[in-house]
Amino acid sequence: QVQLVESGGGLVQPGGSLRLSCAASGSIFSIGAMEWYCHAPGKQREFVARIRSGGRTNYADSVKGRFTISRDNAKNTVYLQMSSLKPEDTAVYYCNADITDNSGGWGSYWGQGTQVTVSS
Repeated sequence: QVQLVESGGGLVQPGGSLRLSCAASGSIFSIGAMEWYCHAPGKQREFVARIRSGGRTNYADSVKGRFTISRDNAKNTVYLQMSSLKPEDTAVYYCNADITDNSGGWGSYWGQGTQVTVSS
């Protein structure tokens, strides 16, 4: 069984920073792409950033230059460093990972989400 657990959300003032973490655990053989999405009230879930197993990254235009995605393959963990935060960044942030388990099965797994609120 594979599980993703996010942490690091909270309340921050505009212009501030937060670092989100998402750790994968369980019967993991390998992890491919790892991604972050956000879901704000009244909106659909949106792509934020992706990092492939080789380290190549992609970002939504709205976060380029402000957010940085990284991963620690030894810890099966992906991070999202969020800087210059704006009130419009307020959302629940979810991580997603493409994981092959030890029995050879593949799946796209989601974490439970972590709330980020940007407000003065």
